[in-house]
Amino acid sequence: MGTTWSVRLNAARHVDVHALHAGIQARLDRVVAQMSTWEPGSDISAFNRAAAGTWLRIPEEFFAVLSCALRIAEASDGAFDPTIGSLVGLWGFGAEAAIGEVPSMPERDAARDAVGWRRIELRGDGEVLQPGGLRLDLSAIAKGFGADLVVTGLRDAGIAGALVEVGGELHGYGRKPDGTPWRVLVEAGPEEDDDSLEPRVLELDGIAVATSGDRWHHYTRRDEQGEQRRYTHTLDPRSGAPVEHAAVAVTVVARDAMHADAWATALTVLGEAAGFALAEREGLAVRYLSRDANGALHERMTDAFRKHLAP
Repeated sequence: MGTTWSVRLNAARHVDVHALHAGIQARLDRVVAQMSTWEPGSDISAFNRAAAGTWLRIPEEFFAVLSCALRIAEASDGAFDPTIGSLVGLWGFGAEAAIGEVPSMPERDAARDAVGWRRIELRGDGEVLQPGGLRLDLSAIAKGFGADLVVTGLRDAGIAGALVEVGGELHGYGRKPDGTPWRVLVEAGPEEDDDSLEPRVLELDGIAVATSGDRWHHYTRRDEQGEQRRYTHTLDPRSGAPVEHAAVAVTVVARDAMHADAWATALTVLGEAAGFALAEREGLAVRYLSRDANGALHERMTDAFRKHLAP
């Protein structure tokens, strides 16, 4: 899926670490085989190629992730949309990235017209309808699900505690060998090196955290007016273009990395004002880090997020 993984764990000395490694890789390979647009033979790639009107039976895990994605699409009024695939490659991101210049308006309009989570239909027995021309992209949720799947496997293997990271999404449980919790620094921009804001540390024991923002995966191109502009990889499905004036970082803590991953993207797309209001209505644990007109950093946290901060 164009990324990496790492696991730190608390295991007894007799545990076969090589077997654990193989088990972790096997689970992540399963996610790739089902949900990676980087793999032509994956289930998601087969869906994207399918003819209009085709019902495809998809694996149970793929079905669960897609169902979650659609629920968050509805809750965010389309700020999160798993059918954004036609826009991802157009703007130079993902497995099909190929961009020399910023897409023209006709290209953007055509790609945006192919986006629409409401066009997805699911059957309870594990089938999904390809209505025609729809391209799924689960890169904003599948990595989180992968982290959760690894955690489930490690628990089943009797591992007392672990900190799992897949593509930057984290899920921790249990304790380190010295009995202390897994502590992680909330990700933010390099601007925080000036110590203007207090570092925020989370303790992960049965919870997950994901961060989205404008410091990751971006490029600079000339727009149609010839001006140099910075384009972020976070796309707004509603406008069909990269998010403008994205927050430096949006961090979400949730019961699992799948939800944290997807909500971090949705709230980045919505922006601080609308996103924070939605986070409070939904009871989400969220931290926004943003810049004011003078470039100074400011943070804003929901009460639910504050409860997760390490003492």
